[in-house]
Amino acid sequence: MTGAGGPADVCAVVLAAGEGTRLRPLTERVPKALCPVGNVPLLDHALTRLAGLGLAGPARVAVNACYLADQVVAHVDDRAHLSVEPGDPLGTAGGLANLRDWIDGRPVLVGNADAYLADPAAPPGPDVAAMLDGWDGHTVRLLGQPAADPAAPGTFAGHCFTGLSLLPWRLVRDLPVVLSDLVHAVWRPAEAAGALEVVPYRGTFYDTGTPADYLRANLHAAAGGVLVDPSATVTGRCVESVVGAGARVDGDVCRTVVWPGATVRDGERLRDVVRAADDLTVPC
Repeated sequence: MTGAGGPADVCAVVLAAGEGTRLRPLTERVPKALCPVGNVPLLDHALTRLAGLGLAGPARVAVNACYLADQVVAHVDDRAHLSVEPGDPLGTAGGLANLRDWIDGRPVLVGNADAYLADPAAPPGPDVAAMLDGWDGHTVRLLGQPAADPAAPGTFAGHCFTGLSLLPWRLVRDLPVVLSDLVHAVWRPAEAAGALEVVPYRGTFYDTGTPADYLRANLHAAAGGVLVDPSATVTGRCVESVVGAGARVDGDVCRTVVWPGATVRDGERLRDVVRAADDLTVPC
């Protein structure tokens, strides 16, 4: 089910409406979708991956927003269709239902903005192309990795979900615009009906939902070294760390993420933390 311009008839939705409660206090000021990994906002990682599949622009890609929605809207601008949910987030299924008129009969590739994926053997897009290759248009597909315990709750065919699902229109069409999730509304019913497939992902995956996993994703993006934005200033010692745009490091950092504009003062020693702002340091 492919074409010269990308997957034929498929649209994509990036889910970016959640509050990121497990990532607090980092998400008290910045929505989780805009938290940087490897000095790139998570949402941009997701949009780049979709572009690598031939899915780009407001006719083919939508982003939903709710929590700190103004930041998401300003960041996306005209790169995608925007769906701003009033009040509280509608959840993964409710958010998709709220986009029904935009989806308009098309199959939809749904991605979590907080999913960090990296495959050394393929660039973003081609690394998940198997999600679309040979699809019959009727089954539900999930991207997954083998679970340590194949029988553990939350697994699908012995796999852990890794951030992407492919849904036929018929399963999206009747979803109600209420707080609901895809696990119970779509995935488990499809599994029970024998209509769910898991597509293995061979690369690295972090859901970045906790400070510890968020740090791990950043350290992976730095490839075991130091990743410093060209506009940052570093006079101190950096080991296995990521330093963002306009940041300043005069102290000693190891296994640390320094967000854009933040400062590590001379004499400070940081390890296994995120310095999100001069007044906010989060242990990981």
